Amino acid sequence: MTATRQPALRVIQGGPLPDRRDLLRELYTRHGGSVLGRCRYLLKDEARAEDAMHDVFARALSHVDEFRADASPLTWLMKIATHHCLNQLRSERAGWRRWFERDEAARPEAHGGPGEMETRDLVRRLLSRVDAETQAAVIHYHVDGMTLEEVAALLGRSVPTIRKRLEHFAELGGEELRVR
Repeated sequence: MTATRQPALRVIQGGPLPDRRDLLRELYTRHGGSVLGRCRYLLKDEARAEDAMHDVFARALSHVDEFRADASPLTWLMKIATHHCLNQLRSERAGWRRWFERDEAARPEAHGGPGEMETRDLVRRLLSRVDAETQAAVIHYHVDGMTLEEVAALLGRSVPTIRKRLEHFAELGGEELRVR
């Protein structure tokens, strides 16, 4: 005979609760201010602290069955809040975040936005400065992602010739293509 295991949090004063939403409502009412205070202390930003507090209660709701009642519900919530906020702070310091934010800032606001148009114009200007065969080599190599061997075979030239054409194109765009 197997009995369904009731979450240990149901021993909070007031007896058994009908469902998880009621349990979350009770935890939020009793401990929401304390959890918000911990998030505020760690994140130093009101809006981020409120978001973090909501994340903490969402996590508590989804993991309520794992609560072992070794400590009080407040201690459990504070542990979740502390780990969540510290992970958020660690994530903000991660190296990949700077690259992501830089790339996001450089991305045009919408397809065909001003940044994309400037890049297209620059590439068109550079392509107009080289012969048709170099243009084809540049497009096949950089846009189509073909290998040097594939481009050489397609254009009927040797690999060293294609490499020289691509290097010449790169030299033309050197100063103009530098990241500013």
